[in-house]
Amino acid sequence: MRAPRQRIQRRALHGVLLLDKPVGLSSNDALQKAKWLLRAEKAGHTGTLDPLASGLLPLCFGAATKFSQVSLDADKSYRATLHLGRSTSTGDAEGEILQDRPVDGLDRAAIDAACAAFTGTIDQVPPMHSALKVDGKALYKYARAGIEVERAPRRITIHSIAIVEWQAERLVIDVRCSKGTYIRTLAEDIGERLGCGAHLSALRRTASGALNLEHAITLEALAALDEGSAREQLLLSPDVLLADWPQIVLDASEAARFLTGLRRRVPAEPDRAAVRVYGPAPVRVPGGPEPTALLGMAHVAAGELIPDRLLSPIEVQALIGPNLEPAVAAAFAVQAPAGA
Repeated sequence: MRAPRQRIQRRALHGVLLLDKPVGLSSNDALQKAKWLLRAEKAGHTGTLDPLASGLLPLCFGAATKFSQVSLDADKSYRATLHLGRSTSTGDAEGEILQDRPVDGLDRAAIDAACAAFTGTIDQVPPMHSALKVDGKALYKYARAGIEVERAPRRITIHSIAIVEWQAERLVIDVRCSKGTYIRTLAEDIGERLGCGAHLSALRRTASGALNLEHAITLEALAALDEGSAREQLLLSPDVLLADWPQIVLDASEAARFLTGLRRRVPAEPDRAAVRVYGPAPVRVPGGPEPTALLGMAHVAAGELIPDRLLSPIEVQALIGPNLEPAVAAAFAVQAPAGA
């Protein structure tokens, strides 16, 4: 008889892991591997990267999943490699070759002009080979069945396109763009603008909002670490997803009321669409800044701080607890005072 499979003990972990996703894995496959390595209970990623793409994939665990939409909506940066002179059926290296055209007549001025033509706010038609759904079905499934579906253009913003390298049919560019931008479509459009066609031969995401690849880790490096604290120490605080937002710090009583979902008066604050909100933390470092604990995200309207997404008191404790002496951590509890 086979020995019974040992059940993996999942843990409540809270934070953000900056993963350097490899080529060949879907975003969900990469998420599940990282979740298994960390033995985490709850996790989600913050924006799909195609299997052919590599690079930054922020993974949210536990309480951080409450703020994953922020990273989904953030601007993205990519390093894209274009193969000039060759068009494919998918817009990338996986597709069938549709046409080869010469690139001998290209010069740097023409390439600069083509890139500049797609900088700014533009309308872009999503590619058929994408996960975008029409009538509940992903476009790539229609494409594989040989069905062309009409797609409405979407308004996007290309903040910048910088040429990193150009030699013959190989063009490498750095792109910073809004969410929803399809880099393979941009590659095709640049190729058509140049009159030679193009497809995307490689793609690497280098940044998402304020996060970048500098501190990202590969799955292989994560697996090589000892289980437990060595891996957990890679988790960043959930507020890294909100790092470029203005912050508001509440005192202890106001923080407790805010965590119950009540609006608070902040007459000195201007109207803001999004702010990160903190309360006092129960430990101080001599000579250091006043410690704070993330409570959630909110917006300010007409002098009122209005909660949008809140951490629970248990989540607040979990996020600051590992840095405290056990007795101090046990004593810290955010509770709504009577009469709130």
